[in-house]
Amino acid sequence: MASSVFIVTMLLSFLFLLLRTSPENTAAAAPYTSLFSFGDSLADTGNLLHLSPETNRPPHFALPPYGETFFHTPTGRFSDGRVVIDFIADSLGLPFLPPYVGEEKNESGRRNFGQGVNFAVAGATALDDEFFKKIGVHLTPNISLDCQLNWFKEMLPTICHSSSECNEFLKSSLVVVGEIGGNDYNHAFLGGIPTDFIKSYVSKVVSKIGSVIHELIGLGAVTLLVPGELPKGCSAAYLATYMSSNQTDYDPETGCLNWLNDFAKYHNSLLINELNHLQELHPHATIIYADYYNAAMQFYLTPDKLGFKEGALVACCGAGGPYNFNASVQCGYPPTKGCADPNLYANWDGMHLTEAAYKWLAHGILTGAYTNKNLNIISSSFKATS
Repeated sequence: MASSVFIVTMLLSFLFLLLRTSPENTAAAAPYTSLFSFGDSLADTGNLLHLSPETNRPPHFALPPYGETFFHTPTGRFSDGRVVIDFIADSLGLPFLPPYVGEEKNESGRRNFGQGVNFAVAGATALDDEFFKKIGVHLTPNISLDCQLNWFKEMLPTICHSSSECNEFLKSSLVVVGEIGGNDYNHAFLGGIPTDFIKSYVSKVVSKIGSVIHELIGLGAVTLLVPGELPKGCSAAYLATYMSSNQTDYDPETGCLNWLNDFAKYHNSLLINELNHLQELHPHATIIYADYYNAAMQFYLTPDKLGFKEGALVACCGAGGPYNFNASVQCGYPPTKGCADPNLYANWDGMHLTEAAYKWLAHGILTGAYTNKNLNIISSSFKATS
């Protein structure tokens, strides 16, 4: 009898221990132990700054008021503070992602990427620069998505030494691919390329994003977060560039340009179809679409309600005009100046958002409010109002 009680007691203890250590119970605490980021200026944490040539005139984003809200110094981020990837890292209990370019080596002479690294570069495109040369748009430097993928491949051997070891490592990694593709259109729109032609290559942009995701999964990535386009027609830079006397061009609820938002929605619809196709091809992987468009649309629809008392369409840092944006004068260079309180604005410098706006986007993604699948990684320390 005593031996039977002992056996039952041991079994119960074992089951209790199993429940405490099962993936379902540990995932909420720390589902991912590393984070990797691909993209453009919405995610760059310093790569373009390190790629910029040293001159007597630093790039505008290396000067105040960039970084003033959180870091209290410019970091190479295109904001007054943190960007979405910073909030994701924080929710995972990971350090802010260092930029891959210029990352310092440790005492052993190797760079340490065990907790992740950022490959995103401001100005980056999905398509390579050869495509843009053909259509008369010249980009410098070559920082396409393929380039970032090559950096990832270059980085992997510093962490793992065989495909099986890399697969094991990447099982617990979150890979964020994007937002990317926006600059494929920005460079063309602002370079005077006709809209119909730009729309004709959206499928090519989306196909490139899909092929890189396919290759990342082949290298071992299991969980991928893929953000879509923001509402282009709500950008201060576009609103200032394409000001119209025809009121039907504008959404009466938001003041955004309808045709540009329709373009962004078109890109997003093709991207969602591509991700659905990739999910069918790779059922073992989890591919999550992050709906930046509708998350951001909330602060364009009700800026006051979300704390943006100065509105969502006017830039915080600029040189005047209806949207406080002048394409010939970049934030950081005189005569531009920053606003008194960036937290009251959604737009930072015309093309990019404030930390407060990025925090709202991050909260929508981390809580699952604007994703098609829940990441389940929001920590108790992350609060939208913190």
